[in-house]
Amino acid sequence: MTAVVTTEEARTALVALRTEIGKAVVGNDAAVTSLILALLCKGHVLLEGVPGVAKTLLVRAMAKALDLETTRVQFTPDLMPGDLTGSLVYDSHNAAFSFREGPVFTNLLLADEINRTPPKTQSALLEAMEERQVSADGKTRPLPSPFIVVATQNPVEYEGTYPLPEAQLDRFLLKVTMPVPEREQEIDVLTRHASGFDPRDLSHLSPVAGAEHLEAGSAAVRALTVAPEVIAYVVDVCRATRQSPAVRLGVSPRGATALLAAARAWAWLSGRDYVTPDDVKSLARPALRHRLELRPEVELEGVTADGVLDGVLGAVAVPR
Repeated sequence: MTAVVTTEEARTALVALRTEIGKAVVGNDAAVTSLILALLCKGHVLLEGVPGVAKTLLVRAMAKALDLETTRVQFTPDLMPGDLTGSLVYDSHNAAFSFREGPVFTNLLLADEINRTPPKTQSALLEAMEERQVSADGKTRPLPSPFIVVATQNPVEYEGTYPLPEAQLDRFLLKVTMPVPEREQEIDVLTRHASGFDPRDLSHLSPVAGAEHLEAGSAAVRALTVAPEVIAYVVDVCRATRQSPAVRLGVSPRGATALLAAARAWAWLSGRDYVTPDDVKSLARPALRHRLELRPEVELEGVTADGVLDGVLGAVAVPR
């Protein structure tokens, strides 16, 4: 029988998770926190960064510290939906077809370079992300719980890629950018490697939390108090993006619910039972930046989604 985890035990374990991951991943605290928030909200994360900034290592370290199963899939132009979800295989012993589960049947799916696979395969992943199930041979098969997709994108190499459609981008709870580390952090990385650190060997990490802590944390997040003024503030921020002259497609109501969910999770992880406008402002960029479609002419002028959001946050009145 599984022991009941209290709210405080769940919070303590998930805060310790950040420290444990720090034994393998230098810096990128924002990315680590974002993954924890996504797990609490049962949402998905889009990681964007140039090659070599520890995107894969982050996900593997997270899975090890949570004692969860993880699978990595390298998305390529020839990847078929069945390669991801699974397929029917003929069993000669039973003279019948049986379903062989694909790599999507896991807890943390690392979809590496997701924009390199064609729309047909992306749509198969979309069902798994939204419905948490796979449909094959006329049957629906539920995915394990917890289940989140952490997809990566390379922001500098677009040759041979298939841009993600707005409908799929909207399914990601957060989009997190992983920058090149600062000088001191990079020195720390090289020092660790010089001392024998092997990124393929994570045996020095220990599970400090588990699925039961995530479930207890998720329940606590859903019970968090949100004042009507804060809800109105979230709506005003999202509506302001639709009215921006630089934006062709603003944030949808699903984006507003994602922002509110992330803000609630951050408030709970910070030890509060209420959400503040500052929580909303802190999560606005990762929760909304991938949901904005800018006008081509303003993109040519160097305008970015983050820049538009900065302007929106500066213009919308903050409740007191």
